[in-house]
Amino acid sequence: MTLYVYTDGASRGNPGKSASGYLILDYRDRQLAKRVFYNGVCTNNVAEYKAIVAALKKAAVMANQGEEIVLHSDSELVVNQLSGNYRVKDQNLKKLNLEAKKLLKKFGKYELLAVRRENRHVSAVDKALNAFLDDKTNE
Repeated sequence: MTLYVYTDGASRGNPGKSASGYLILDYRDRQLAKRVFYNGVCTNNVAEYKAIVAALKKAAVMANQGEEIVLHSDSELVVNQLSGNYRVKDQNLKKLNLEAKKLLKKFGKYELLAVRRENRHVSAVDKALNAFLDDKTNE
C-alpha cells in the first residue's frame, strides 16, 4: 500500500508564531491521519520541515515494512534540500533535514514532490493551519 502525505507549515511573521500540519491518505483518497500543531516562534522553513518530520513519524508507525510513501509539499526549498538538489546551510534546518532523511529510510520507496499551494490536499492543510493560527493570535 502507498501512503500519500501532504504537508504544510505557516509562520505569522518570519520568524513568528508558527504551526505545522499534515494529512495522510490511502490510495483511495481516504483520510488515515490529520494533525495540526503549534511550534511557537520560528521561521516558515522550520515550520515546513517540522510538518514533514511529524508526518513521516506518523506514516512510519502506520506503514508496513517496505511500503511506499509519496510526500507532497508546497515548499520547493525543503523538497529540493531533501532530494539533495540544494545544500542546507542553516544549522536549524540541517538538524531537521537529517531527521527527515533518516525517517525516509524507513520506507521501501519514497517520492518527494513539490506541488503548488493550490493542490487541494495541501490547500486543506494550509486552511487548517491558518484557522489554528487565527485562534492562537486571538489568545
